[in-house]
Formats: sequence, C-alpha cells, structure tokens
Amino acid sequence: MSDSTPERTTEPVVLDVWCELQCPDCHAALDDVRALRARYGDRMELRLRHFPLEKHRHAYAAAQAAEEAVAQGKGWAYAEAVLSRTAELASRGEPVLLEVAAELGLDAEEFDTALIDGRHLLIVDADQAEGQAIGVTGTPTYVIGGERLDGGKSQEGLRGRIEEIADRLLAGAAGN
Repeated sequence: MSDSTPERTTEPVVLDVWCELQCPDCHAALDDVRALRARYGDRMELRLRHFPLEKHRHAYAAAQAAEEAVAQGKGWAYAEAVLSRTAELASRGEPVLLEVAAELGLDAEEFDTALIDGRHLLIVDADQAEGQAIGVTGTPTYVIGGERLDGGKSQEGLRGRIEEIADRLLAGAAGN
C-alpha cells in the first residue's frame, strides 16, 4: 500500500506573463490572469516576468519587491495586491510596497532591506533583457507555446487566444 498520489502524466503548460506592477494595463489584465488560474489550476504554470518601463518611476522597485515576495512564498498574491493599487503606487511610491507586504503578513523590514541591498536586481534585469530579446515592448505581454501575445495594445480576445493555445498544448501532451 502506498500513500503517494499518482504522478502527473503531463507537464503543465507554461504561460509567461511579462508584467509591470505600476502599469494600468497590467491591472486591467488581472481578471484574465485570475480566470486562467481558475480554469487551468495546476495544469498551467503562470510565471510572472518583469518588464519595468522607464515611464513608471516605481516599477523597478516594485519588480524587486515582487521577487522578495516570491522569496517569502507569496509572489502572485503580492503582485496582484500591488497591481490593484497602481495609482497609489504612482503617487506614493515605495511606502506602498512595504504596506502591501505587511498587509499580506510578509516581513516588511526584509522588503525594505531587499530594496536597499538590491538582492533581486539580477532577476529583474535578466527578465527585462530576455523580454527585449524576444520582442516585448510593452506590458502586459504573454508568451505561451512559443507565441507572443501583446496585451499592451488591447486585452480584447487575448484570454480566448491563450485558452485556445493552452487547450491545444494540453491535448497534444495528453496524446503523447
């Protein structure tokens, strides 16, 4: 007799979400991201990828803070909480990042230290460089199954397109 569960027969579909935490378009895309998470569960791996834009003064710090949230075990929860406060982040800056951390029960002092010591700079810089290399120019941008979908121009129909690709990839993986 074994207490183990059967192994997953297919790998999850990976959806890279190139995002900027001060971006109003990324805030608007939250409903789609939540719907995708609800529909696919563990059959889809959503990966937050950072693409801070120069026009948003606090985006780079927000990306670093999001990586600290990942280190503390609440990456997506933190990203969603910050995205729901993009206007406040724009007007008040880094104190909002620390407040969100505290509200989620994370170690806000460690966030402050991480922003000062730059421990997550390399992750943010690597994401941004990779994004530029594959043609990301704005946020949100999604990459699934090797296809890049630009949500910065319009979110219209993107969730449906992502679902089509995900369903096709999952069906193909199940058929193997």
